[in-house]
Amino acid sequence: MNEKPFPSLPEPIKQLQEQLNQFRLTHVRRSKLPEPLWTAAAALARQYGIYAVAHPLRLDYVGLKKRLVEPPVAARKTRKGDTSKPAFVELSAPRRSIQEGTIEFESARGDKMRIPLRVTEGRDWTKLLRAWRESEG
Repeated sequence: MNEKPFPSLPEPIKQLQEQLNQFRLTHVRRSKLPEPLWTAAAALARQYGIYAVAHPLRLDYVGLKKRLVEPPVAARKTRKGDTSKPAFVELSAPRRSIQEGTIEFESARGDKMRIPLRVTEGRDWTKLLRAWRESEG
């Protein structure tokens, strides 16, 4: 056969591979990996590439890729618990009609919906907000 030999792994990937092997030996199959291991894998993926890290470490490629673009779990948790943002905002109709403006909704996850306004008479913004929040699950 003409198989290409697998190139030797960089030392940082080998070290993380040892840590992952140790974790897998001491935990039941399909246990959730601790956040520090994912963080280390994401840092290596930024340096060596997603596949070059995911394949030898036997990590989920898509899961690792998501961690490169999403904020870390710790950052998301502090954002959700941030008390400086209002938990409830009352929408009230202005006394005079608005001809132009923007309404912006932001979810607890940080998703945003922005609606440019023209004439607002006859629109029920609360129904729109409720439908958007329900679609987030």
